[in-house]
Amino acid sequence: MSHACGHDHDHVHTLDSGRIDARLSEARRLCEAQGERMTAPRLRTLELILSENAPVKAYDVIDRFHPDGAAKPPTVYRALAFLEQMGLIHRIESLNAFVACQGHADGKAVQPHAAAFLLCDCCGSSEEVAVSLPEIDQQASASGFETRRVTLEARGLCKACR
Repeated sequence: MSHACGHDHDHVHTLDSGRIDARLSEARRLCEAQGERMTAPRLRTLELILSENAPVKAYDVIDRFHPDGAAKPPTVYRALAFLEQMGLIHRIESLNAFVACQGHADGKAVQPHAAAFLLCDCCGSSEEVAVSLPEIDQQASASGFETRRVTLEARGLCKACR
C-alpha cells in the first residue's frame, strides 16, 4: 500500500497466528450456536481478513485465497455476505472493503451494533469504536424509516501518524 505520508508505519500490527486461530475458533462456535455452518471458504475468508492490519477489498481476498491461484469470485462474495450477516466482519462503505468485527476479539458473542470506524488517511489503519446512535434511530423512526444497519466512518490521522 502506498502511504500519503513519508514516515515509517511499523505501528500498524497484524494479529499473531495464535490470536487468529483463537478468533477463528470463536467464529466457529458462534456459527454453531446460531445453527449455521462455518464452511472452509467462509473460514479462509475470515482468516484472510483477520491477518490484515487494514481494511481488505474483496478482490484482495480472492487473489490470496489459494496459494496456487485465486478463488472464484462468487465463493468469496458469498462468504463475505455470510460473515457480515453473522456480525463477524463489517463493510467499510467508503473503501468498499471489509474488517473483522472487534467486538468478537475478547471471545464474547456480540449483539448487532452500529459499526463506527476511525480510518487513517496516512497508514490505512482502521479502528472500530463503540458508539451509541439513538438520535439516528429517533430521526429514522420519526420519518417512518426502519434502520437495518448503520456504519459511521471518520477519516483523519491516527495517533502514530499525527
